[in-house]
Amino acid sequence: MKDKRSESLIDKKVFYRNLTRLALPISLQSLMLASVAAGDALMLGKVAQDQMTAVSLATQIQFVQNMFLGAITAAGAILGAQYWGKGDKHKLEDIFNIMLWFCGIVSIIFFLACELMPGLLMHIFTHDASLIALGSSYLRIAGWSYLLTGISQCSLTMMKVSEHVKPGAIISSCAVLLNICLNAVFIFGLFGAPRMEAKGAALATTISRIIELVLCLAVSSGASYIRPAFNRFFKLPKQLQADFTRQCLPLMGGSLCWGVGFTSYTAIMGHMGTDAAAANSVSAVARDLICCMCNGIGSAAGIMVGNELGAGRLALGKAYGIKLKNISYIIGFVSTALVLAVTPAVLGMIILTEQAREYLLGMMVIMSVYMIGRCVNTVTINGVLDGGGDTLFDMYSLIVCMWLIAIPLALLGAFVLHWSPLAVYACTCLDEVGKIPWVMFRFQKYKWVQDLTR
Repeated sequence: MKDKRSESLIDKKVFYRNLTRLALPISLQSLMLASVAAGDALMLGKVAQDQMTAVSLATQIQFVQNMFLGAITAAGAILGAQYWGKGDKHKLEDIFNIMLWFCGIVSIIFFLACELMPGLLMHIFTHDASLIALGSSYLRIAGWSYLLTGISQCSLTMMKVSEHVKPGAIISSCAVLLNICLNAVFIFGLFGAPRMEAKGAALATTISRIIELVLCLAVSSGASYIRPAFNRFFKLPKQLQADFTRQCLPLMGGSLCWGVGFTSYTAIMGHMGTDAAAANSVSAVARDLICCMCNGIGSAAGIMVGNELGAGRLALGKAYGIKLKNISYIIGFVSTALVLAVTPAVLGMIILTEQAREYLLGMMVIMSVYMIGRCVNTVTINGVLDGGGDTLFDMYSLIVCMWLIAIPLALLGAFVLHWSPLAVYACTCLDEVGKIPWVMFRFQKYKWVQDLTR
């Protein structure tokens, strides 16, 4: 009955128009970003299994960096969406300044780590000397791109919350397409370029990040765009800093729990042999590509709910949240079917040993079930709950489901009980599916229905 009453508040035409306007460009942006990893895997997979595996392991460093940047920009998006709904552009400029401060510090730390100790970073994921050497050479070049990523992500986030989602998506897509083209040039040595293999993938990433930043700066110079207020860059409002930190810290905790947890999964599979590591690398690329749809809807959910709550329309914001939560289940089952449908094509695209191919088939089947939980949780937690400022729950659920259940089981299975790689992989997929009932219980408390603006 409650769902029906909430449904009556929604103008379906406006709802689906806004959802489509936001979700499609963000999904495309997510797809383009995932396509870089897919391009790396496909092209390096044509060179050698070790080249592909080393780069896949090395990019886990960027994955962890993105957890920090993602938490910072997500906090900016939560407050930004509500202040945009309220119509306060002055506060949006201050939020932009705060994001740049935080992201700049993170980017410098990761750049220095990749340049000064790449071998130590690679040793986290594998003991294989050849993989460590290949991955280290990749990180020394790709590390320069990590220095620039934070600035462009802040700009793209502000475009997203201020109704410039299409230009942001176009910029990301152009950078990704350039990255994929340059991958081919430098990996294989086309058009007279040197054949650089793994190093070529790193160089392509760095060049494309430079272009992305230049495009962000050029496009955001328009009059209707929100830009950082450099005259106030060293005078950040204390109350807004406190509000930002209040949102950012739980998001940071949740992102690190999830990001380091996922990296731990990769490290566990990497220590189960090169065949298991290769199969896991390919399955991760397939997963990231298929998750683009739920990522787009999750981001759109946060903006839509945040806009309504920030404008003081709490009942409509709540109704939007309920509607989007219901949509997440549909997306989950569609994604499950999609994983099973693309499995034969994935198996045929990469050069793998027979053992690795067998592992990959099993991982794709397991992943098809995992996708239901992933989609529901992405839209409900990272979209609806975060859009209303209920950011602590994500961290709590990850600590329990991932760190107290899934990771210990995977470690036990891999290093004590010596289970097969497929059984260990199944353990790494437990957390998303297992926490659905808890997520629904939290959702129905409606703590996320709140106006965060001042």
